[in-house]
Amino acid sequence: MTEKILLPLDGSKVGEAALPYVEELIGKLLPGEAVEVTLIQVLSSLSHYIVAGEATARVPYTAPEIEEMKKTAEQYLEKTMEVLEKAGATTNTRVEVGQAAEEIIKAAGEIQANIIAMSSHGRSGLSRWAFGSVTDRVLRGGSQPVLVVKAPKGT
Repeated sequence: MTEKILLPLDGSKVGEAALPYVEELIGKLLPGEAVEVTLIQVLSSLSHYIVAGEATARVPYTAPEIEEMKKTAEQYLEKTMEVLEKAGATTNTRVEVGQAAEEIIKAAGEIQANIIAMSSHGRSGLSRWAFGSVTDRVLRGGSQPVLVVKAPKGT
């Protein structure tokens, strides 16, 4: 049987906080189980602001800009997956466009993940309410178990 882990990453140090735990999980499952880790990055901000004097405008990225963002994300995931391959796992990468939580939940279902391993900023109170949490939405909306790693302070 193959154990399947979905590892959402956003390119930040906070997002990478779950990596050591996934490596440890791989070590505990091998050699008895095959382990497949799918690294996913979701591009959810598809517009940016342009400032001209006192005016600002929200402008969508062009198709070539989005393709470049996808390419950059894929390169990041491929670089990151090398660590997990050294630990003995087989790896896949996915770059999706959309709302992060929805795409993570959808990918977990499509690959039939046994677990989603992700990190959290550890916000609470007003900050959590104001900014929301992708992790919270995955916990509430998904059907797979979720390993949540709180990012170390200062990341």
